[in-house]
Amino acid sequence: MRIAIVAAVTLCVACADLAVAQVQPPQDRITTALARARQVGIPVSLLEAKIAEGKAKGKSIDVIAAAVEHRAMALEHASQVMKGQAGNGEAELSVAADALDSGVSDAVLRAISESAPRDRRAVAIVALTQLVQLGHVPEAALERVKNALKRGPEALLNLPAESGPKDKDKGPPRVGPPDASGGSNRGSGGGGGGQGGGPPTSVPAPGQATQPTKPDKARGTPPSTPPGQSRGGQP
Repeated sequence: MRIAIVAAVTLCVACADLAVAQVQPPQDRITTALARARQVGIPVSLLEAKIAEGKAKGKSIDVIAAAVEHRAMALEHASQVMKGQAGNGEAELSVAADALDSGVSDAVLRAISESAPRDRRAVAIVALTQLVQLGHVPEAALERVKNALKRGPEALLNLPAESGPKDKDKGPPRVGPPDASGGSNRGSGGGGGGQGGGPPTSVPAPGQATQPTKPDKARGTPPSTPPGQSRGGQP
């Protein structure tokens, strides 16, 4: 409960800073976001990656500023949720921010970061995020990831592909935060520090979704024929 209160207060402060920053010129807003990141201990390189992404895509400075501000808030929020846990580097913080942007609650994020071994924490958070993006309820996704952790690294990597989408649990499509490309990330989880929603390059991505199975042509089962029509297609 105390962690949730601290995170909420921190988020309110960050929102207030954002409201003030938005009356500034775009470059000043970026400078303010970078200064805030240094102040609260967020790796500035994660924001610089967002800036570089926007510039590489030729986006306007206004779009880049908005993306940097949002990413800074998400990273600060994630840092507060995971505060006090040893070994949280840039990779863990980046994917944790993606998880929060995808709809993972503070409680679920903290639970998975505490239960996963340090060397598999980032991959576990990525797997959790992907399950949520597939439509799984965050609490149910948490249990799946915990069970996969017990079975070993391979089970964790293959978990999203094995689980598949849960259409019945899906509500309206999730619209992610603005990115440096000028649009919203639908289900991308915030871009992973400018990396399009996947894990950072230093984090092995969980398994890809399986392809639909094709009919077994070897069975040779003829197609059903509508009444009054021959198999040659003539009435």
